[in-house]
Amino acid sequence: MRSTRTPTSPNRRRRAALAATGLLAALALTATACNGSDDDSASDKPDTASQSSGTGDGRLHVPADIASKLKDHGFDVDEWAKGGWKDWDKDKWLSAAKDFVNPVIDGLWKPERMKSAKEANKTVSTKDATADQGVSDPVPAPVEATAEKTPYHENAAPVGKVFFDSPEGSMVCSGTVVKDVNHPGKSNLVWTAGHCVHAGAGGGWYRNIAFVPAYNDLGESASQLSNANASEIAPYGNWWADWASTSGQWIQGGSETGGAGAAYDFAVLHVKPEQGAKSLEETVGAALDVDFSSPSAPQVSEMGAWGYPAAPPYDGLQMFKCLDRPGRLSLDPSLPTMYRIGCTMTGGSSGGGWFRVVDGQTKLVSNTSIGPSDNTWLAGPQLGRTAESLYENMSKTYGGR
Repeated sequence: MRSTRTPTSPNRRRRAALAATGLLAALALTATACNGSDDDSASDKPDTASQSSGTGDGRLHVPADIASKLKDHGFDVDEWAKGGWKDWDKDKWLSAAKDFVNPVIDGLWKPERMKSAKEANKTVSTKDATADQGVSDPVPAPVEATAEKTPYHENAAPVGKVFFDSPEGSMVCSGTVVKDVNHPGKSNLVWTAGHCVHAGAGGGWYRNIAFVPAYNDLGESASQLSNANASEIAPYGNWWADWASTSGQWIQGGSETGGAGAAYDFAVLHVKPEQGAKSLEETVGAALDVDFSSPSAPQVSEMGAWGYPAAPPYDGLQMFKCLDRPGRLSLDPSLPTMYRIGCTMTGGSSGGGWFRVVDGQTKLVSNTSIGPSDNTWLAGPQLGRTAESLYENMSKTYGGR
């Protein structure tokens, strides 16, 4: 018989001890102090338009300020509310950082729609991955991904799934709840990959972006979830992005294989609950610090990558992890080097957090960005000044809303 157990109060003792017990014991990482990459550019600031929840009948109630933004871009507001968001006319595809519009459609992300979402994968060729062997370390040996213990909210970092609609259909990535330095204990910030929110060069912002923390908390199989209710799939509810920020480098240079934007393939979401009033951090009971001064790969003994791989042999229903000593990956001498670890996780794990322990605390240091077609390793950006500026701008401008 399928269990219907759901999380109890999020303010549990285990959350207070997270850094000192669960992840610390699992990762057994060491830390070395050193500066990360030093980048200066930052994303555009978000505007102050308020978002509104849906009407409950699957249609949108579009607030006047958002309706005005849609009209400015040539959209018929009534048609958008009736499903016009499915129209991906290239000439009207919102592309600039200041163009992000993501009003809530109440009930859109139902369990079956979540399960049908396809992985957002960035696969690099062997040639691209070995383009700069003068800097890149040898290709790591594959590390078999292992399933995370259940329930996830008691055994893992606050990881979940990021869902969105693209011109190709419904898609899925992974993400992590991170702390908001200007709003301690009340963060609504989620860290993920840039390619999970924006298509990169020549494309635009994706739509209907939502985060589901501790997705399928009990790690149940497809057969066990055949008649699952919303609380089993999304124990903490659905959280819609009312703003998203990614790097200008990803917007200008990102591609299907990562491209020139891969080393800057990160993003921060500011989310709001589809229902409820508490912050994301208060609701799930945890959030991680982001380390923007993480040392170069040779100085780190081990990192862990978490996520929900969705491409075969995985089905996207369970959370997995890989632990390995990171090496360096350089796609071009003009770009910052990326971290690379051996890992068999596939698409769907994109955007999932990479963690290590610093002074006894588990911190996010990267996110899954690219990997090869044979799914033997993963690479993620080294977070430097660009990432820090993006995060600070999100916290100051949108945090606390």
